[in-house]
Amino acid sequence: MLALPGLPRVAAGDDLAALIAAGLARAGLTPQPGDVLVVAQKIVSKAEGRSVRLADVTPSARAEALAAETGKDPRVVELILSEAARVVRSRPNLIIVEHRLGFVMANAGIDQSNVVGPEEEPHALLLPRDPDASAAALSARLGLPVVISDSFGRAWRRGTVGVAIGAAGLPALVDLRGTPDMFGRTLQVSLTGFADEIAAAAGLLMGQGAEAQPVVVLRGLAWSAPDNPAANLIRVGPEDLFR
Repeated sequence: MLALPGLPRVAAGDDLAALIAAGLARAGLTPQPGDVLVVAQKIVSKAEGRSVRLADVTPSARAEALAAETGKDPRVVELILSEAARVVRSRPNLIIVEHRLGFVMANAGIDQSNVVGPEEEPHALLLPRDPDASAAALSARLGLPVVISDSFGRAWRRGTVGVAIGAAGLPALVDLRGTPDMFGRTLQVSLTGFADEIAAAAGLLMGQGAEAQPVVVLRGLAWSAPDNPAANLIRVGPEDLFR
């Protein structure tokens, strides 16, 4: 794995594919079979203009009430509700929602860290409108499979890890059912979150704070399953025993 050095701060309207291509050239990386490019959601959202100035947000009565329960900024809560299909749970400083894209996640993925500097007006950053489409556009421009990653908490476990919210040019989900294990026993239920594994690995270099390494190249991977999008990773309602 290699984090691309020297990427500039990304702003709305930037040609993200061109910035990444320049980073690959600086690093002397010519695309090879088995390469996968992992791109942090944050710079995708920034390039796509998904940053919202909080001064432009007017909280609804529902947002005000939920903000009072959770201690969060009512404007941020309004953005969370606007991105959510439903609220799953809430407690002080946390709102778990089912995102409009199907992810069950904290605060609808809305983030204020590493968005603007302290001298600038407060902004919040929303997820891309269609992360699989964003990944496909980058993949087509760069000639590499692309995973768009974000940091998620996990039920029953502490700590965040990188997961794939967008993917193109590779199988996000690999179905191993019907294939033999090492002793010839047929696998019955094995599904591998291939894109999630890639995103989690890249997260070791991307970090969570001031690392400023939002693009990572993984080299030497292999797969034989057909391409499918990150949307396939979402467990649908009838499969979810806890919903």
